[in-house]
Amino acid sequence: MEVRELISKSPIRVFEDSLDGGLGKGNLGVLVSQRGLGKTACMVHLALDKILQDLNVVHVSFGANVEHIMNWYKEVFREITDFRSLEDAVDVYERIRTNRVMMNFSQENVSVENIIKSLETLIRQGSFKADAIFFDGYKLTVAAEEDVKKLKAFAKEMNVEVWFSVSPVRPDVSFDDYGVPNSMEPYKPIIDVLVGLHYNDERSRVIMTVVKNGDQKLPRPAGVSLDPKTMLIVE
Repeated sequence: MEVRELISKSPIRVFEDSLDGGLGKGNLGVLVSQRGLGKTACMVHLALDKILQDLNVVHVSFGANVEHIMNWYKEVFREITDFRSLEDAVDVYERIRTNRVMMNFSQENVSVENIIKSLETLIRQGSFKADAIFFDGYKLTVAAEEDVKKLKAFAKEMNVEVWFSVSPVRPDVSFDDYGVPNSMEPYKPIIDVLVGLHYNDERSRVIMTVVKNGDQKLPRPAGVSLDPKTMLIVE
């Protein structure tokens, strides 16, 4: 299989259809669930899909070190290419090095202004024209609402698509049927897309549900789920 066919047959096309074409540049999207359901692998799959389309991705980790995240990319890429029998997989993997930048921050020790400044420097002075930025492990549910608004303004100014993976920090939260904690409520007006993940025992899958997409009346199924064995997005 060639890369173009791999892209066209990817289950991410189904996910994008559930969002009426995808998140879109200048917008904030959030993947939220309890801990341990595979949000990092989900983000890596989304990022790899963009890289394979020759788009530029910045992966910002707020928990794991860069080497750990790099291993996620290797593993998810291997699962994707083994399943589809991608031709020239080794050469294609080299594209990841060119089209991806990885960064690591401590949310507690680095202000959102400095995070934004570092990203702007990378994009403007480092000549890395980012198309999407993935904030992996950002503690959104305890962040100041003003900080989230600043990140949204940054996304619009730089014309980039921004995704967050979010797990609740406080223990005293409750979850709805779609895996969304009540601590997300203050941030819903700021974000553009909210996708909840929850484990379904009958299907042995992590179900993805579009809880918010702009002003649409939701929730509705995202049409895809996570396979807990491979941690890939599947139909």
